[in-house]
Amino acid sequence: MTRMRLADPADGALLADIYRPAVVDLATSFETDPPDGGEMGRRVAATLPGLPWLVVEVDDGIAGYAYASRHRARSAYQWSVEVSAYVAAPWHRRGVGRALYTSLFEVLALVGYRNAYAGITLPNPASEGLHAALGFRPVGIYHAIGWKLGCWHDVLWLERTLADHHVEPTPPRLVTDLTPMQVSASLAAGERYLAGRHAG
Repeated sequence: MTRMRLADPADGALLADIYRPAVVDLATSFETDPPDGGEMGRRVAATLPGLPWLVVEVDDGIAGYAYASRHRARSAYQWSVEVSAYVAAPWHRRGVGRALYTSLFEVLALVGYRNAYAGITLPNPASEGLHAALGFRPVGIYHAIGWKLGCWHDVLWLERTLADHHVEPTPPRLVTDLTPMQVSASLAAGERYLAGRHAG
């Protein structure tokens, strides 16, 4: 059984286990020291209540997570976020990443964000394909921007519109401003996708 929910700082150890390979074994993340469960819990607490951090919960733990962070600190950027998703190895290619992003975008649009950006360390055909399928468009490549695992890496940046760009937009709300019913409705989009993938 799977279900999607907002993350909790108590999930820190499980999130750290999912994230660790991206730090230690791959150039997917440009961090070089894997954060422990306590640090991941602190990151969840710092992200919520302002921005969403979602997890897909399964019978034996967490299959993956996705979250948003501010794109830039200056006020004119306040309607833009960067998004990231990480999926546990046993759940790769089973729709978890797409489900997480689907619900993440629903929550972000509901609270008032307009643009999402994502950076992908190249080469990463699977991630490029996922982002393209979800409506991201390439913006450009930062060439040789990161040194990790003995070589320089390029990063592809992509963008996706989350909602219409109205004149005089109101500032985004906090995730905690949403009612439980609104949160549930936003998460349902990703849950329906997962249910369809794993039916039967």
